[in-house]
Amino acid sequence: MAEDDRKKAVINKMEQEKKDKTTGESARKNMRHATPPGEKQKFVKNDQYFTVCIYAFVLVLACAVAIKAIIDVNETKAFLGGLFRAVSPFLIALLIAYILNPFVKVVNRFLRKLFPGLQKHEKASMVIAMIVVYVLGLGMIITLLIYVLPEIVRNLGELIGSISGGYQALLGWLDDLQQQFPMVDFSSIISMLRDTQSDLTAGLKDIAADIVPVLYTASVSVVAWIGNFLIALIVSVYMLYGKESLKRMVKIVLYAFIPRKKIQSVKDIVMECNKIFSQYLVSKMIDSFIIGVLCAILMSILRLPYILLISVIVGVTNMIPYFGPFIGAIPGVVIILCINPVKSLIFAIMILCLQQFDGLILGPKLLGNSTGMKPLWIIFAITIGGKFFGVVGMFLGVPVMATLGYLAERYMRYRLAKKNLSIDDV
Repeated sequence: MAEDDRKKAVINKMEQEKKDKTTGESARKNMRHATPPGEKQKFVKNDQYFTVCIYAFVLVLACAVAIKAIIDVNETKAFLGGLFRAVSPFLIALLIAYILNPFVKVVNRFLRKLFPGLQKHEKASMVIAMIVVYVLGLGMIITLLIYVLPEIVRNLGELIGSISGGYQALLGWLDDLQQQFPMVDFSSIISMLRDTQSDLTAGLKDIAADIVPVLYTASVSVVAWIGNFLIALIVSVYMLYGKESLKRMVKIVLYAFIPRKKIQSVKDIVMECNKIFSQYLVSKMIDSFIIGVLCAILMSILRLPYILLISVIVGVTNMIPYFGPFIGAIPGVVIILCINPVKSLIFAIMILCLQQFDGLILGPKLLGNSTGMKPLWIIFAITIGGKFFGVVGMFLGVPVMATLGYLAERYMRYRLAKKNLSIDDV
């Protein structure tokens, strides 16, 4: 018993000495930071308060900028418009690089299989693949400008001449009817058509009077557009060649601002969104190009007029899901109807068969289930995109909505997992 008491006394003494030592160090530390009499108090840095001050300053600055932007709406629009015009070449370059990147990957893999020696020279293989893709792309653009565009202009001229001739023929036919059936009054219809012709002629004269400034403005716009396109083309080459450095930059930003345990989830989300958007964009462009070419071939076989003009309309509008085939078919039917009603009916049947082939065979092969969206949501995306961003919005609305849908589904799964539930359980 005495031995235990001695051990407890020793332990209590050691603990008391430890407390005294800690208290003494605290006192000495306080004495060091204490302000001696007669001296001014020094500023002591506090990281917590400093961070709060920074956040408060950023919040006040953001509110001030937002209020200024709302008050001066016109100046804000002008500033944003100028900023968009300034960065538009880089945005176009990003779009070009984004579209061409899958083609560069495919050509790169093909070259490595065809020439096994390129396996050891990754950069050389990438450069050759980029050269092949850019040469093919520029070749297609040059071909369109040299051969297709003049033919489209010629078709438009013929169409205007046909409409003018049909207009005159309609007036002559009405005059003949008036002479054959004098008891029926066609004068109001003839008068309306002649007034319409007079108004159209006067409008064309006004346009001709202002043609010089219009041509000047159009020329300046074309030159600026060509300059922006060339800049975008050059920048897209650098983006494609340096995409690894861009990826590394994105990774640095992710690791800098996102907690380490969430990095993999964020990377998976970004990769899946990129897959959805890229797969749809590239597949739909290939699908629309094939449909446009098939339309031109079938119209040549059936000897229908305005082949290139209508085929371009069908191919471009086919990029819009669901509504695109109808938007492309209606102008073609109306144009050919002005020339020959029978051929217009033949074209309508042909385009219906072509769109069935696209919807049942070609589209599913190329697109697959790239969006995973229900028809209702696709129509909703097209409607909202077309309302706010026009034709481009109608085309891009579907992949954007598909990406947002994937993000929403992922978030819902996360919220349900926190409650030990799954989507299938609900």
